[in-house]
Amino acid sequence: MARPPLLQLSDIALTFGGDPVFSSLDLVVQAGDRMALVGRNGSGKSTLMKVMAGLVEADAGSRVLPDGTSVGYLEQDPDFEGFETLGDFALATLGPSEAWRVEAAAEGLKLRLDARVDAASGGERRRAALARLLAEAPDLMLLDEPTNHLDIDAIEWLENELKQTRACFILISHDRAFLKALARGTLWLDRGVVRRRDGAFDGFEEWRDTVWAEEDMQRHKLDRKIKAEARWAVEGISARRKRNQGRVRALGELRAERSAMIRRQGTAAMQLEAGSASGKRVIEAREISKAYGDTVILHPFDLRVLRGDRIAFVGPNGAGKTTLLKMLTGELAPDTGDVTLGTGIEMAVFDQTRSALDPNATLWESLTNDPTLGVSGRSDQVLVRGAPRHVVGYLKDFLFDEAQARAPVRSLSGGEKARLLLARIMAKESNLLVLDEPTNDLDVETLDLLQDLLGDYPGTVLLVSHDRDFLDRVATATVALEGAGRAVAYAGGWTDMLAQRGDKPRPDSEKARTKAAKAEAAAVKPSKAALSFTEKHRLEELPAVIARLEAEIAKLSDLLSDPAIYTTQALKAQKASDALAERQSLLEAAELEWLTLEEKAG
Repeated sequence: MARPPLLQLSDIALTFGGDPVFSSLDLVVQAGDRMALVGRNGSGKSTLMKVMAGLVEADAGSRVLPDGTSVGYLEQDPDFEGFETLGDFALATLGPSEAWRVEAAAEGLKLRLDARVDAASGGERRRAALARLLAEAPDLMLLDEPTNHLDIDAIEWLENELKQTRACFILISHDRAFLKALARGTLWLDRGVVRRRDGAFDGFEEWRDTVWAEEDMQRHKLDRKIKAEARWAVEGISARRKRNQGRVRALGELRAERSAMIRRQGTAAMQLEAGSASGKRVIEAREISKAYGDTVILHPFDLRVLRGDRIAFVGPNGAGKTTLLKMLTGELAPDTGDVTLGTGIEMAVFDQTRSALDPNATLWESLTNDPTLGVSGRSDQVLVRGAPRHVVGYLKDFLFDEAQARAPVRSLSGGEKARLLLARIMAKESNLLVLDEPTNDLDVETLDLLQDLLGDYPGTVLLVSHDRDFLDRVATATVALEGAGRAVAYAGGWTDMLAQRGDKPRPDSEKARTKAAKAEAAAVKPSKAALSFTEKHRLEELPAVIARLEAEIAKLSDLLSDPAIYTTQALKAQKASDALAERQSLLEAAELEWLTLEEKAG
């Protein structure tokens, strides 16, 4: 007998005082689903997730959840009101016997449970909310941007946890690498309709483009039919008026069908334009270091940045990425050493805290009261790379409609705030872009456009990001801040960096995974079953398979450890990097298969 759905939404309609957010929306979540929920910024993904969680009541339609089914929801900005420490928040819904679950998650996420809420950063609050949700272990987990504010170590730990969970989950995320690792299907929210595609996330964009192409063809055919019928109506209706009233009515129905078609939101018309070229040497840092009391942020470090470089800075939260960025751009003086900026530098800065945006100002005021853009007061124009543009027209380039122009910044979603900040910095001519976490909250389409713009930008880019896919697509070099003041420069992006350093897992991450595995084993004792003949044979051959993969990985890592290969043999380096990633995936699968069979054999 088929199992009932874990969650079912039927004929959902929802309006927030304007155009409908959803109309006649249907959604079914089955047990075992691991889905990515994607869609453009402002399409209603977070609102839909709140409807699924039962936190927002729809105007019409039904939400059906079987008795005894538990749902956990990670919202973008959890409410910590009334809690003194992060541990108080994380443990609030659990009994004393379940506290070990929070402690295991806290260790994996590197979360201090005794940290005070009023002094906690956004990343620490996100970790506490994740620890609480993972410890609750609901049947269905709804995760809204779980990787925001997390460093790459924490993202990878969360990936491993979600791979091992028995729960069903739905993810909203901009992080392609995260979605590729976890999603077994995609829920695409587009103009109030949810389409479902089962399969790996890799195939989503090709499927989306096919749907759009078919939609465009249907619209084109309908337009041609309306045009032909309208010509007939003008030229021949007078002679056949009585006999052809049905055809006239049909023409009206065609026009109504065409009017009802909701045009999809276009791609932002963002443009990056460099000013006059800077000198060839943009930044020269010699023996720079920084410490706060006994805490060393950076040991003496050298870095030369040349015109056209795209330098990424990666590392755990608190390792000093933003501090190093500020030293390199002259905003913060190093304790030792010196930084020399090249000639003709025109800098534009994207701040991860969005501090350049006044939450109480309107979008209009955010552009027209910006002295850096050469405008102030109540102007209706903004200078865009030296040329005047009407504010509303320029905002439309970044997918804001006229009604939003007079809305306060605080009403915007995270992705919309990011787009507004991009609008400010792209209005300036620049030859040095400083981007501190620019990818947070942006949808996939806008990320693609930003990547293309950075690829064509003739200036220099300094970039801080935890988005591994974006780093691979953009960075020509990566500076890894590995803690305890140590910084190391590598050629290429994130995957290239891993290859050069051998992709060795950190001991603390291994320790956390081992402890979590032991705790799970203590909680649930699997029943033993005899191996089949095929399974016995596979168990015997797996050690040789694992040894072969390890040898191939070592050989490829050795090849890629030479930085010169990325400039002298770029195609060979790319093929080797792809082969290395493939073999690492195969090795992980083989080790998991061996462990499963070994445990089954008892």
